[in-house]
Amino acid sequence: MKILILNGPNLNLQGQRQPDVYGAGTFDDLLRRLRERYPHVEFGCMQSNVEGVLIDALHEAQGRYDGVVLNAGGYTHTSVALRDAVAAVAVPVVEVHISSILAREEFRRVSLLAGVVKGSIMGFGLDSYRLGVEALLE
Repeated sequence: MKILILNGPNLNLQGQRQPDVYGAGTFDDLLRRLRERYPHVEFGCMQSNVEGVLIDALHEAQGRYDGVVLNAGGYTHTSVALRDAVAAVAVPVVEVHISSILAREEFRRVSLLAGVVKGSIMGFGLDSYRLGVEALLE
């Protein structure tokens, strides 16, 4: 089983950016824990602040990965193009968010991705990613 962890804008600052909202843990720590917990899973990880790069990564995941755990960051609320990319690929995508977007500012409460992903997980900090992996493994 191969799973891609795909992160959108500003997630390269995880552990530094607003730790009161996003926590102090890093993606290096998260990946280490995921690899220890799921030794039979091969994890890829990618982050970009560029919408088109994320779209290309989704296209390229098809046939290379069995699933994608996607945190689209701010593009969750704005990118029709990213939504279309998720809808266009056959690989299952689970949307995750570190914080609960439903408990944030009003403009963050709508996910354009929600209607085309396998499911959405939010509000459990970096553990949202583990729950996303679990959903793909089931």
